[in-house]
Amino acid sequence: MSHTKNVPFMDLVSPHRELKVELTSVFQKALDTAGFVGGPMVEGFESEFASFCETKECVGISSGTDAVRFALMAAGVQPGDIVVTVPYTFIATTEAITQAGARPDFVDIDEHTYCMDPEKLREYFVKECYVERETGTAFHRKLQAPVTAVVPVHLYGQTADMDAILEVAHRYNLIVVEDACQAHGAEYFSEKENCWKRAGSMGHAAAFSFYPGKNLGACGEGGAVTTNDKEIARKIRMLRDHGQSQKYYHDLEGYNGRLDAIQAGILSVKLRHLAEWNQSRREAAEQYKKLFDSYPRQVILPHQPEWAKSVYHLYAVRVQNRDEVQKHLSSQGIGTGIHYPIPLHLQKAYQEFGYKGGDFPLAEQVASEIISLPMFPHLTAEQQSRVVQAVLDAVSARAIQ
Repeated sequence: MSHTKNVPFMDLVSPHRELKVELTSVFQKALDTAGFVGGPMVEGFESEFASFCETKECVGISSGTDAVRFALMAAGVQPGDIVVTVPYTFIATTEAITQAGARPDFVDIDEHTYCMDPEKLREYFVKECYVERETGTAFHRKLQAPVTAVVPVHLYGQTADMDAILEVAHRYNLIVVEDACQAHGAEYFSEKENCWKRAGSMGHAAAFSFYPGKNLGACGEGGAVTTNDKEIARKIRMLRDHGQSQKYYHDLEGYNGRLDAIQAGILSVKLRHLAEWNQSRREAAEQYKKLFDSYPRQVILPHQPEWAKSVYHLYAVRVQNRDEVQKHLSSQGIGTGIHYPIPLHLQKAYQEFGYKGGDFPLAEQVASEIISLPMFPHLTAEQQSRVVQAVLDAVSARAIQ
């Protein structure tokens, strides 16, 4: 069936059309100055994004994956260490851990936020680890390796419960690297500090991705690390540039992980609009809630705790007949996404670690039920009405087979 008014899963065209003159000027500036790698555009964006995230430092990186990896390495994670994260996230989180030489291990998610469950994190250290008296380092009993870091993932635009996670981290001397790749501008109310905190400002360091589909997306690849620690920032600047402290002086063996100037300039242009775009996403999420609440509860909607201000990178709902719902929406010209159908502990890439079905039941259940509905700043109320009606038709078994 053809549709003249299809609803895309995301709209990357409209914002670029609106900003075409400004974005084109970035490319023209790069041509006129031959400033393609490093330089004022990168430094300017780093300063602007650090201010946006309410941190002292920002280091532009080539991708979100490298941002997580470099943050872990610069913060002190060593080869052979164990880094705890969640099994319900994109594989880039664990790729970064293994590429830093460490081993990922998992704790299950919170059933409502889909982020790391702080109580499961506490249980992990009580049940799976012992603390070495001399150093205060936690060691995994079975794996006989030190557990040195935790990577909470701010998923779908919403922060994890950071006060509780940071409390556990403090008790066990853990490095905390926020995976904020989906949370540009998200906020968390810290009861401990009695104020709202931006994603990316709460751990020892935090990683962001600027993949085109993110709330703040480049026109290509890009990432950044934010931190309040100047020494971590200094080490990351070396890691991203072949380990150089100055040109041709290599204090360590590094990587080619720089953010290029054109992408930095594009991000600077878009950053000026991010607060407005995030607010549009919040309004669209509220409209979805009103539309779904007008009908009997057949769909589990995103849950936003009182301590969170989500930026709704994705609008992920849970349904029992996910595949049928997706098929029906597709037949109606409505784009959807599934994030993520197979939890990381069950991925073939990690079969050597010996995890099995049932190890993290909440992650497994959510992975089988989640479907992401259209969400972008230019989404209209009319489009949302079409989406909601199609979802309700499908879950009510009234969809055309």
